[in-house]
Amino acid sequence: MALTFTLDPVVTPELRDGLLDLWTDVSNAGGAVGFVPPVERETIRPELVKHFAAMAEGRVRLLVGHDEDGRVAATAFLSFNTHRLMTHWLWLYTVMVHPRHQGKGYGRDLLAAAEDAARGLDGIEAIRLTCRGGLGLERFYGSCGYKEVGRIPGAIRVAPGDDRDDVIMLLSLG
Repeated sequence: MALTFTLDPVVTPELRDGLLDLWTDVSNAGGAVGFVPPVERETIRPELVKHFAAMAEGRVRLLVGHDEDGRVAATAFLSFNTHRLMTHWLWLYTVMVHPRHQGKGYGRDLLAAAEDAARGLDGIEAIRLTCRGGLGLERFYGSCGYKEVGRIPGAIRVAPGDDRDDVIMLLSLG
């Protein structure tokens, strides 16, 4: 069954808790979303609050996918550039699909929904994201139309002695 995607949903306590659970579960399953396992909800909460603050300021848009049971199953944050020379593209951050839904094509669905959302925004011509090297994420994003446009070797330190590349990907909407 497909996910139901909503751009800019009303942030309710249920949505907030669903996002926290998603981010925690994805992180603890080894997902490259800014934390290293093990991590608890309360460690992630301040980052989510930062996203909410940026949403309130109009700098970030939230895309959320709910599963057939109404649970938060996927999410991505679309972040506008504040630099006046770069307002024609946006960032895609914190792209997540719950581990219980891995292998169902929901990651592709999420990226397609993010592309549709970006195409609906005035003046946006491209989506840019970064991903952690060493996990095959660049191959996945590449299969969804993104092109690798840069790589910074060893820029992400997962643990002492475990440095990963920061891979920069771009999807042109033209």
